[in-house]
Amino acid sequence: MLRKLSGASDGCKNGTCPTLWGTEDAKDYVVQGYVVTDPARLAQLNLPEGETAVMVPAAVLEEFFSARR
Repeated sequence: MLRKLSGASDGCKNGTCPTLWGTEDAKDYVVQGYVVTDPARLAQLNLPEGETAVMVPAAVLEEFFSARR
């Protein structure tokens, strides 16, 4: 089961927005964001098969890290 750690709640226009999730054992994170499709950015990442990249607003991660301080 995932638990929401940070991300917009009531401000989402379509009900889902970039969000940071944590796993129940707190060993992993799941990042919900916008799929990176720009070929130049993807080339820089050199992702292996089975991986993808997503972009999230800085505010989502900043909210999480400031809450942990």
